[in-house]
Amino acid sequence: MENSKHIEEFNRLVNKKFNLYNSMFLNLPYRKVENVGMLIPILQRWSKSGLEEGKEPLEILNSFFEGQTNLKTEMDRIDFMFQVIQYVERQVVLFDSVEDVALPEIRQMEDDLTIRDFFHQMDHRISAEDIRSKLQTFSARIVLTAHPTQFYPPRVLDIMSRLRHKVRDNDINGIDILLQQLGLSSLLNPEKPTPLEEARNIIYFLRNVYYDASGQLMAHIRTSTQDEGFDNPNVVKLGFWPGGDRDGNPFVTSDTTIAVANELRMSLMKCYYRDIKQLERKLTFKGVESLLKELRGEVYKAMFDPDHALPWKEILNPLLSVKENVEQKYNSLYKDDIDNLIDKVKIFKSHFANLDIRQNHSIHKLTVETILKKAGIIQKSLEELTEDELIDILVHQDIKIGDLSFANDLVTDTIQTVMQIDKIQEKNGEEGCNRYIISNSEDIFAVLFVHALLRWFGQFKEYPKVDIVPLFESMRGMDNAEQIMKRLFNIPEYRKHLALRNDCQTIMLGFSDGTKDGGYLKANWSIFKTKEILSETCAENGISAIFFDGRGGPPARGGGRTHRFYAAQSDRIASHEIQVTIQGQTISSKYGTQEQFAYNIEQLLTAGLYHALFKSENFIPGEARSLIEKLSNISFEKYTALKHHPKFIPYLEKMSTLKYYGAANIGSRPVKRGQKKKLELSDLRAISYVGSWSQLKQNVPGYFGIGTALKTLKDEGRLGDLKQLFNTVPFFKALMLNSMMSLYKCYFELTAYMDKNDGFSDFWEILYDEYKLSKSMLLEISGYEQLMEEEPVSRSSVEIREKIVLPLLVIQQYALQMISKNVSHKSSYEKIVQRSLYGNINASRNSA
Repeated sequence: MENSKHIEEFNRLVNKKFNLYNSMFLNLPYRKVENVGMLIPILQRWSKSGLEEGKEPLEILNSFFEGQTNLKTEMDRIDFMFQVIQYVERQVVLFDSVEDVALPEIRQMEDDLTIRDFFHQMDHRISAEDIRSKLQTFSARIVLTAHPTQFYPPRVLDIMSRLRHKVRDNDINGIDILLQQLGLSSLLNPEKPTPLEEARNIIYFLRNVYYDASGQLMAHIRTSTQDEGFDNPNVVKLGFWPGGDRDGNPFVTSDTTIAVANELRMSLMKCYYRDIKQLERKLTFKGVESLLKELRGEVYKAMFDPDHALPWKEILNPLLSVKENVEQKYNSLYKDDIDNLIDKVKIFKSHFANLDIRQNHSIHKLTVETILKKAGIIQKSLEELTEDELIDILVHQDIKIGDLSFANDLVTDTIQTVMQIDKIQEKNGEEGCNRYIISNSEDIFAVLFVHALLRWFGQFKEYPKVDIVPLFESMRGMDNAEQIMKRLFNIPEYRKHLALRNDCQTIMLGFSDGTKDGGYLKANWSIFKTKEILSETCAENGISAIFFDGRGGPPARGGGRTHRFYAAQSDRIASHEIQVTIQGQTISSKYGTQEQFAYNIEQLLTAGLYHALFKSENFIPGEARSLIEKLSNISFEKYTALKHHPKFIPYLEKMSTLKYYGAANIGSRPVKRGQKKKLELSDLRAISYVGSWSQLKQNVPGYFGIGTALKTLKDEGRLGDLKQLFNTVPFFKALMLNSMMSLYKCYFELTAYMDKNDGFSDFWEILYDEYKLSKSMLLEISGYEQLMEEEPVSRSSVEIREKIVLPLLVIQQYALQMISKNVSHKSSYEKIVQRSLYGNINASRNSA
């Protein structure tokens, strides 16, 4: 009954409004083809009924063209399909806007807790003072990445922002004008963005959303906790990968990193300048005006000159003087405005966001090998040294090389990047660039190579003020993680480095590549166990473990309901901070407005508080652990068999949109690592891998193997145990609910024609059978009648989004079928496939 009320309310707040505005939108004119908008609802119904009747996209669209249009030539039909894609892309934007405006009321229908709710609901279990105390030291860090599924240029983001305001005000005329502007504006980049352009696109959110929202969040926390003395500027931290993440991206160089660091700092100064000017209009008092005028002048210099850096305390101290003056002489007038800017300065200092450096372990190995050859320590290879000899060189010897030019540009750039970290810290402060992340960490040298490079080439006055962060993302890496960290902690020189870094060790876990490597359940359970083991290992050595989760948007890449996931962490996992990557279109869909940002940060904070204060409730007994372990291993075997199927890679290459990701002007990053001609799964980026399954509406990485695992245990007579596991172990339930989301977004009818394909019929049936089994088994162990039963609002949103993009998906499959026939207009169909990626990515909001 409650669910039906929620669905009715969602329909009132979102669906009915969208249908109203959409009817206006579908009347927008386009060149070449008349009445395209009016034909889209017909095409949607035609596609739905045709797929349900077992027709293939080729047959559906051909019959539509013949029966519903006057389009006779192939080029006319191609033009029509491009126009449909454009309409659908904008329908998605419209629906996003309507749903975003309804967000505050929608959230009231869900079970998530605000900080105020947390205090009220927990007051009988723990004192408010204990909650305040934890909140004073807790931190949530979201790290914005440059992954290629966030592609709206700033001009379009501005239209979307104004559209949300008009929808909120029910301004029909204003909405009509903006819909016309949206319809006539390109949503896409005309060419691939450079890494610096990518960074600027993400900085748009920093300047227009997070800057103000973070200040408001501090005030909100004080009000919610009834603690006016709350002063933890680290409660929210922003990390930044564009311009610093060069793993597999040859376009990110040391020059890029410097440019992005400058851009971050100067963009922040522009925000400060705006706020100072606003204060000047209000604080027109003797002794205050002069302070603000002088401060504004200094900030102005730092806004445009990359060589003029203003230390953050030289901004803070004048503001503190202004506050003191106003409190003592001017009745504390506008004190809240002053406090708001002071909070922002304490949060963002002079860096705006922490620029992380990331590079692959193999590049560091190549760099160290090249250096030792030049130094005359080895002839050709590191293999000439024993492990102990290499460790001794890395931690004890000082390597001095005069000429730092090398034949391999990547080696030269790696060294230059290390050398400039201190320069960035001098201008942006230490937090401006103080983390070095090593991808593909699988042995002790992943960390020691970087430690040595920092010693040899870092320009630090005292010691390397850099956290060295291993990224364990493969099954092998996670299996080795415990021994790697134990050995590192036993090396005095590395232990001394940690002592200088506040006895904290940040460890990153890669959900995306972990799932690609081990399958959904195996990867998540392995990461969970790895966190438990490393928490204990760190604690035994007097070190605080901080886990940084590399998560994408969909469950297949560690996404899904973030609050539910972190609140369900076990009692054995360290709870000092939550650190998580925010990738692709998740930046705009979950953190794209001030309301969304505040809400989702609050969810991270309350999840972290719950885990820290009530972690004993997440204790997982031994029998339950054994059951999850068995499920994990069975699902891993099933997924591994799929990966090794001879049709696995050919299916992705020939039947999916995989190769078109690289052609789209979404991001600067290649879709795979390395230059190998033959596609190998290990080189394939998780984004394009998971995204390709999403475009097929098959979502294989989000569930494959779960159905087989659950059915195996059911056949062993353990159905009751599985039901108990679902109902009593929050972590397991969180995983299964996220998997249900992946299953709910599947639509195998779209690709049912592949069942008739001579080359891939058997492989498609393997996928479809596991989908059906996973769905039926999850419903059985949960007792639900339908997927996402506990999330009626989210389910309704997914239903509408899938309905919007169905014509686009049918067109995409039609184009793929035409390409396979090697038709005369093949290049046009390839462009259709490429263009169709965008709308589906955004409609899913967490598809990649």
